[in-house]
Amino acid sequence: MFEQSMQAFAEPLVRNFLGIFFLMIGVQFTARSLGLHARNGFSYINYGSKGSSGWWNRQLFNLFRAAILSAVVARIFVDIDAWFGVFEWLYYWPVLVTGMLFLILAFGLVNYFQAYMHEQWRSGVDPDQNQHLLTAGPYARTRNPVFMTVMLGQLGFFLAFPSVFSLVCLITGVAVMMRQARVEERALAGLFGDAYLQYRQKVPRWL
Repeated sequence: MFEQSMQAFAEPLVRNFLGIFFLMIGVQFTARSLGLHARNGFSYINYGSKGSSGWWNRQLFNLFRAAILSAVVARIFVDIDAWFGVFEWLYYWPVLVTGMLFLILAFGLVNYFQAYMHEQWRSGVDPDQNQHLLTAGPYARTRNPVFMTVMLGQLGFFLAFPSVFSLVCLITGVAVMMRQARVEERALAGLFGDAYLQYRQKVPRWL
């Protein structure tokens, strides 16, 4: 009886949470980017040259982000779970709630890391960046704290909606983050030279 009650409570909670969460992520990122552009006169989002690895990573990431947003918002109103290949053996409240908590944790950490970067925050590689190299705080422990946290959020999405669809999103998302980390590290080596090479020797890419 307890398990059934918890499932009846948690399932719609997590279902509605996912739709609202990803919708607000999109609103926050767009509003922040527009506000920074209006204040400083340049875009903080950098795709890289068309056809480059960074450009393709961004296109793929945006495609999956749009697919996820469409799916989780639609699920609030229409029962379409059968379309996504739900793993029934995982679709139980402890797993769903764990995924929701991972997403909340990832959201908080990403915002913390981006706030820590302050004016040095960029999405992608800014070839005109003239800031000093950030090596303190979380960046003294890992070279890519934001990417690691995004991957935690992707794992959270899979747990909150365990399905073939979310598994494909998880695998693709992790692969894109790992590829983009290499792209950005090569760019940073070009921007900061020996200072970045010394930093790379001291601090691991991940953990």
